Amino acid sequence: MHPTDSPAKDSFPGPGTDAMSEKTGTIVVPGEVTLQDLGVDEKKLVRKLDLYLIWLIMGLYLFSFLDRVNVGNARLYSLESDLGLVGNQYQTAVSILFVTYITFEVPSNLVLKKFTPRYWIAFITTAWGIIATLTGLVNSYGSFVACRILLGTVEAGLFPGLNVYLTFFYTKHELAMRVGYLFVSSAIAGALGGLLAYGIGHMDGVAGLHGWRWIMIIEGLPTFCLGIATFFLLPNDAESAYFLNESEKKAMVIRHAREYGMTTSAREFSKKDMMKAFKDWKVWVFCASQFGADTMLYVAMGLYVLVGIPLAWLPNNCPRYGKRTTANGLQLTIGNASGIMSPFIYPSAEGPRYIKGHAITLSLVGMSTVIYGVMSLYFKEQNKKRDAGEMHADHQHLSDDELAELGDESPHFRFVR
Repeated sequence: MHPTDSPAKDSFPGPGTDAMSEKTGTIVVPGEVTLQDLGVDEKKLVRKLDLYLIWLIMGLYLFSFLDRVNVGNARLYSLESDLGLVGNQYQTAVSILFVTYITFEVPSNLVLKKFTPRYWIAFITTAWGIIATLTGLVNSYGSFVACRILLGTVEAGLFPGLNVYLTFFYTKHELAMRVGYLFVSSAIAGALGGLLAYGIGHMDGVAGLHGWRWIMIIEGLPTFCLGIATFFLLPNDAESAYFLNESEKKAMVIRHAREYGMTTSAREFSKKDMMKAFKDWKVWVFCASQFGADTMLYVAMGLYVLVGIPLAWLPNNCPRYGKRTTANGLQLTIGNASGIMSPFIYPSAEGPRYIKGHAITLSLVGMSTVIYGVMSLYFKEQNKKRDAGEMHADHQHLSDDELAELGDESPHFRFVR
């Protein structure tokens, strides 16, 4: 994925810059003002964003991953016998979380802007912290399943929400690295989860509780605390960021306009933009590719990249918020759905070689690789046409301001490839 060849000046590109100002919230920046005029070093500004934002979002996703998968470690400390689970009840309880997790990814993204990132992400984090903690107090199969269903429902919005949230602060060529940090945090959680559970498991019998209960309680409580902290530490956007001074906030407005144009309507959610995501063939192609890539997520080194980069690639090519948040939610929903077929293509009867399962997953990853290559070439060709001044017949009589409202269909927009 390469940065576009679109205008990368420090001042606002696009129509009417000598007669217009960019206004977002309380921040007003006259046209043609540059980062140099503001005395802002862009590299230092990005480092400041990383310092205040990345550790928090990494912590959020780390605990999300930990609270979602710690049931596997809890199983080793009398969970099944304590709850009287028989047959495939444990597997059902584990799997049912992903039903609601997949189902609510898109809806959660759609309400992110309505409730604001600060309130929404703080709410779902606090909620799943409470649910994860209370899971350690359940006494029956039914209550255990209920907790898993609720956990999937509230956790569903975190990763897609953070993915979209990062686009409020970072440019196209900066985004993939920051999405990658989320995968780093999940890897850390996976590496440390077993060790943490082993240590907590030694509390078996303390206060009359089995070790699995302490694992749930102790790993759930920090999430609750982090959710409360998120309410105070997570800004909704650059203009409300407590750690940026006025010049830096103006610089962020310039950076946003440089990436997505000057239209302020692109920052708001609209049903029209949402429907464009459902109708855009490119979105569905990325969804299919994500499904194929996610199938072999942990099998080989390098596949993590194949999974993570497209999660920044698609949002980068959806400059209007409504389309971006819908497209990214669909991408994650369909990608995560690949896990549903795993038990069916790897039946135990075909072990230990699992030839059919490996053939299917390799084919899907190969499909994704080819599609990503083709899409890169397609975006390159589209950028060339736009650089040459080619324009759709329906757009020839539109004003510059009207063209700016077209989002990725605008001849002024350049795709990330």
